[in-house]
Amino acid sequence: MAENTKYITLTDDNFQGEVLESPQPVLVDFWADWCGPCRTIAPVIEELAAEFEGHAKVGKLHVDHNARVAAQYGIRSIPTLLLFKDGQVVDQVVGVLPKKVLVGKLNALLQAA
Repeated sequence: MAENTKYITLTDDNFQGEVLESPQPVLVDFWADWCGPCRTIAPVIEELAAEFEGHAKVGKLHVDHNARVAAQYGIRSIPTLLLFKDGQVVDQVVGVLPKKVLVGKLNALLQAA
């Protein structure tokens, strides 16, 4: 499935450009390989990336490989999802939520644009 993924792989190096400078709202999934709930929500993140392509960005940041950004946003539990608009965090979710809740949050951001 990795070949078809629509989400952006975020790193300490590309976070500024891909998230903070994005003209579109951005959903960032902070995750790690060893995190069971992260694996549970991963298919939902991929579906959201495909469904919102062209309207909002969806990215995943591996906390073990990108500690600078994770520390900058005080990520203590994963999965943590941060929603950014105009470079600012406007919403935060910790843990696994139903897809419809995340769709609602993204749609609300798009309507506010």
